[in-house]
Amino acid sequence: MKHPLFTKLAALAAITLLLLFGLGLIEDVVRDRQRYRTLTADGVARSLAGSQTLLGPLIHSACVESWDAVTGTGSERTTVEKRREFVLTAMPDTLQLRAGTAMQERSRGVHKVNTYTLKAHVAAEWSSLASLRPDTTVQGSRMQCGAPLLMMAVGDARGIRAAQLTVGGQALALKPGTFHPAYPRGLHAPLPEALVQRPGGDTGPFKAEMDLELVGTESVAIVPLGSQTQVQMDGSWPHPSFAGRFLPSERTVGDKGFSALWRLSSLASTAQQDVAAGRPACEAASTADRAYDTAPADGRGCADSFTVAFVDPVNPYSLSDRATKYGVLFIALTFVAVGLFELMKRLRVHPVQYLLVGSALCSFFLLLVSLSEHLPFGVSYAIAASACVLLLAYYASHMLGSLWLGLPFGAGIALLYGLLYLLLQLEQTALAVGAIALFLVLAAVMVLTRRVNWYGLTAQRPVSTPRPEAA
Repeated sequence: MKHPLFTKLAALAAITLLLLFGLGLIEDVVRDRQRYRTLTADGVARSLAGSQTLLGPLIHSACVESWDAVTGTGSERTTVEKRREFVLTAMPDTLQLRAGTAMQERSRGVHKVNTYTLKAHVAAEWSSLASLRPDTTVQGSRMQCGAPLLMMAVGDARGIRAAQLTVGGQALALKPGTFHPAYPRGLHAPLPEALVQRPGGDTGPFKAEMDLELVGTESVAIVPLGSQTQVQMDGSWPHPSFAGRFLPSERTVGDKGFSALWRLSSLASTAQQDVAAGRPACEAASTADRAYDTAPADGRGCADSFTVAFVDPVNPYSLSDRATKYGVLFIALTFVAVGLFELMKRLRVHPVQYLLVGSALCSFFLLLVSLSEHLPFGVSYAIAASACVLLLAYYASHMLGSLWLGLPFGAGIALLYGLLYLLLQLEQTALAVGAIALFLVLAAVMVLTRRVNWYGLTAQRPVSTPRPEAA
């Protein structure tokens, strides 16, 4: 051919496009596996219980105000009854919650989902229940209010395993549901009049304690309803994610679990106003900014809350997805390395050999995602990388015609895999480390090729064809 260099470059470009197509198929496989894991988590949540949100305790009473209104004139005058339905609520002045979480791993097939059992002791105190006294809006109207109900709302009532309520030292029976129009899931107890109304018309102070055992999936959120709220949560999960409107005032995270403390004031939270307005308690599994201010479809914002998510930081699918995004860089750097050997040693490497080397690089990512479904990610990465490095070092020793050329080539590939693993672990500084490494590789290529006469490469020159050594 008149210009063999250009012909080879065109062949390498076609091979690169083919390998990129293969990488795209592998990325589709990773996304499919991620989707299957999400479906598994949804299936466990449907069978057990979903993410939980604790709201309460609070006291509410449903009231109806009715009055007679005259319509029409003269002989057509009629009297009709009009009604106004509303709910009175009493938020606690102090709310203390102590909770412990025990993790349990559920699996379906090769996919695993974190579930938990939360045991909480809740103590609430009201200085006065005067807010439960209704005010008329129409002169001469009739007012009827139901018995006050003490309620505790949860995100998924199927997760309630046990609950006990004590009010003023007296145990009260809890019943399902809350009878609150905005927060129907949970439990409640009607309050006897003797506990609510004190002699002389006094309505406070009023104390209630509740022990609650609750199971859920992946995360739990708490709405800080008290004028002063204190939440102490301990758990056996070493990788908690704190999100929502408020971060812990104090927290300790170690290999054996975590401990977190929140101290909140109603001066810094709109939770009481949100609940009084009936704003929904958004699911704990929602993102932090959704729990922050984003309004759901009904146009009402979410009530203030904070979340603890029991996330798995070594999610094999997210790490595999991040790894495949570096596949293009892997192929490019490897082709550059083979080209440098070809250029510096005056060798001839066939485009098919480039294709085989690139295919081996692509197979690493497929091995990684398949092995990580059964083994820890670090072990899976080591096995897949070692297999590819040994294969490429063996093949390069024959492709380049010398074992002493194949070994440095394999060492370079091993260095690339080591750098990729480092980038996967460094979430915050991955960009900086990757940019520095890429700059160093570019600098090395420029130094090695600083004396190359690139115009002379287009001239016809005899090159040696490596002879494979005996296996």
